[in-house]
Amino acid sequence: MRGWLTILLLALSNAFMTLAWYGHLKFHHLPLLRKAGLIGTILLSWGIALIEYALMIPANRLGSKVTGGPFDLWQLKIIQEAISVTVFTLLAITFFKMDSLRPNHIIGFVLLIGAIYFFFKQ
Repeated sequence: MRGWLTILLLALSNAFMTLAWYGHLKFHHLPLLRKAGLIGTILLSWGIALIEYALMIPANRLGSKVTGGPFDLWQLKIIQEAISVTVFTLLAITFFKMDSLRPNHIIGFVLLIGAIYFFFKQ
């Protein structure tokens, strides 16, 4: 149960982080962002990133073997990276509609799955 909750929290936190990092590119036309300038956009992104941290820290605490979870530090990191790339891809294609999924992206995903395998291999 802790493992699945960790993965869910990591997925949610990565959705907020992707929005914090790239949302201003999607919503650059909104009056709030146009008037905010770079400093205002950074501060808005930090506010969104605060939500990301509020999800990421509990995810890592729940998932870490140090605090009774099922994953070692290496495994937590590779899970987070795999989720990060997956969430980014889903949001880039469906929400941001700024790019398309190409064969080289699929190859990268296959290699990432291989990395996950080796991080979990005993």
